[in-house]
Order: sequence, then structure tokens, then C-alpha cells
Amino acid sequence: MSEVPGDLRYSTSHEWVRVNEDGTVTTGISDHAQEQLGDLVFVELPEIDHEMEAEEACAVVESVKAASDFYAPIAGTVVEVNEDLAGAPEAVNQDPYGAGWLMRIQPSSVDDVDRLMSPEEYREFIESE
Repeated sequence: MSEVPGDLRYSTSHEWVRVNEDGTVTTGISDHAQEQLGDLVFVELPEIDHEMEAEEACAVVESVKAASDFYAPIAGTVVEVNEDLAGAPEAVNQDPYGAGWLMRIQPSSVDDVDRLMSPEEYREFIESE
């Protein structure tokens, strides 16, 4: 069973969101998603200050199996990307909720986070797939 931390929110396209104390959100792909993708070999992240809409394809994760889009779980502006992933994309596989984070976003509205799935809802969602 995939790890689903209780302090995060989740999208139907398997991104996770953590609200930070400064009002930004950190996001990445879920443990379930990284397991489905297999070993990651490349991560392409957006530019800082990129403004995006919710569900917009804004990054690419490439594994030994396939390349997949990463969809913005909420609307907002990219304020930081995990530059360490350029040299170590496997961090997403090894620690998807820690060192494998992808980007930090200044949300257009923090209320958008509440529209994402709770951990319990996400567990039910991945069990039904």
C-alpha cells in the first residue's frame, strides 16, 4: 500500500499539496504515482514566476517506462523549484514527500487547496483505480 501522509491534500492526477507557514504551498507527485511510473530518470520543471491555472500541465517527469505531465494542483505562481532534481531525479522515488518535492507555488487562492481530496478520500480514490 502506498504511503498517504495525513497532513497533505491530493489531486485526482496524483499530485500532493502541503500548505507552508508563509502561505505558499509545496507540491510533488504522490507515492502511488511514483510507484506507477517506476524509476524516474528526468524531471523538467517550470520557470520561476510562471503563472499557471489549476490542472495545467506545467512539468514533465520521465521514467524508464514513459514521460508524464505533472499538472498544477492549484492555480498560482511558481516561486521555487527543486533544482536538486536535475542531478538526482530518483529523489522523487526515494522520498516523494520530502527531498522529492517538485515546486513551491504562491496560490491565487488558498481556498483552492480545500477543494483537493483529503488523505482519506485519496486512499479510497487509489483503491478504486
